Formats: sequence, C-alpha cells, structure tokens
Amino acid sequence: MAEYKPKRTGSSGRSGGPPGQSRDLAVRVKSARGRKNSSTRWLQRQLNDPYVAAAKRDGYRGRAAYKLLEINDKLKFLNPGKRVVDLGCAPGGWLQVAVRYCGEGKVVGIDLLPTEPVAGAQVIEGDVREPGDLDRVRDLLDGAQADIVLSDMAASSTGHKTTDHLRIIALIEISLDFAHEVLAPGGWFVVKILQGGAQGELQKQLAQCFDKVRVIKPPASRSDSSEAYIAANGYRGRPVEATADAADDASES
Repeated sequence: MAEYKPKRTGSSGRSGGPPGQSRDLAVRVKSARGRKNSSTRWLQRQLNDPYVAAAKRDGYRGRAAYKLLEINDKLKFLNPGKRVVDLGCAPGGWLQVAVRYCGEGKVVGIDLLPTEPVAGAQVIEGDVREPGDLDRVRDLLDGAQADIVLSDMAASSTGHKTTDHLRIIALIEISLDFAHEVLAPGGWFVVKILQGGAQGELQKQLAQCFDKVRVIKPPASRSDSSEAYIAANGYRGRPVEATADAADDASES
C-alpha cells in the first residue's frame, strides 16, 4: 500500500535517488576512538537508511516491518479475520503489520526473548520447539488452526556465508515443523532465508506440502545481502513419508 512506501526523491526533488534520502543529505559518521570500522559503517548505514527513518515516522519497531508490508503488497495474503502466528516475533514489527491487516482475527507471537506488548496481539515468551509452548499457542488460537505462519527468525551471524545459510535452513525446518502442527488447509507459510546451496532441496520439500512456492526479495531487503523470503501457500498437510516417519517415531517412544 502506498502509504508505507518511503518516497523516492533525489537532490532536485525528482525521483531517482535512494528512497526518502537526498543525495546531498547523506550523513557521514566520523570514526571515534575505540570504535571499530565495522561499527562506524553500520551506524552510517543506519543513519542513511530510509526504512529506518520510515519506521520511526510510521511507528513501527524496526525496518523489518517494511519487508512484510512489501511482501503482502505483492501477494495480498494478510486480510481481516485471518489467524496469524509469528515465530521469533521480537521486537514486534511483524506483529504490528499483522494486527494492522488482520486485526479482526487472531495475531499470536512467540519468541525466546521478551517482546514489548503489541496492541491487538498476544505474545508468548517461549520456544517453538517445545510441545508445551506449542500448546500455549493453540490455546491462544482458541483451538482453531492458523491461516498464516510467519517467521523472520535468523541465527546470529558467524560471518561465514555457508554456515549462516545452513543455520537458517535449520530454523526454517523448525518453523515448518511448527507450521505442520497449527496451519489450516490452504494456509500460508512465509519465512526468511539466506540464499545458498541447500535452498533447492528445501523448496522441493515445501512443494510437497504447498500448492505454490515463491522466493521474493522485497525492496527493504538490502541489495548486498543474500536475504530473501520464501512464501508458500495452499497448504496440503505433511507429505505422506513425513507422516509415516512421525508415526514410527511415536510408536518407538
């Protein structure tokens, strides 16, 4: 929707410059004694990031909110009355977006970290891998299934691309296991990925239980990052092999 998109203006006021940032107004940060160059670069990027400025202006808790806004602008899956579960919801920007579009439904978030309350959402401090916390999410959904499962989770960066890629693949698999437990037929699964070699196999896995699987890089994702999002819809349930394996595991326990 147009209201959340940062304006594109150049130094003359015409389109063509970075979103919301005049070329003549870029902030340069001097290196302070004791501050690493990487910290200086990060601070300079934050000060010149139009999405950071837009988040402050629009009342969102971080620039990540615009990633979900842009994905939804393309796919239109967040709608009034939908039941949404946000995995790894801290600091709450995605919850704010979900409430904005699905406020007549249910919005539930879960994170290991404390999350400041979000009006219109219910938040659990817990672990998506724990059966007890899964039950708490179900309780907040009033026993109903979710229409949408979101995850913007990412492990702390190691600086090694392959390692970071494999770690986020593991998080996606955890998120998918959770989705299998709560997602309604026809539902949506939207999750962050760092693109890499294991992505193809993951997409094949998702294609076994969803009608359509897309990879989207919203404009708010930095161009120099391998970050993208997988949006899968038309949930059909666990693949037959996975269901059989789960039954075998249950019988052995």
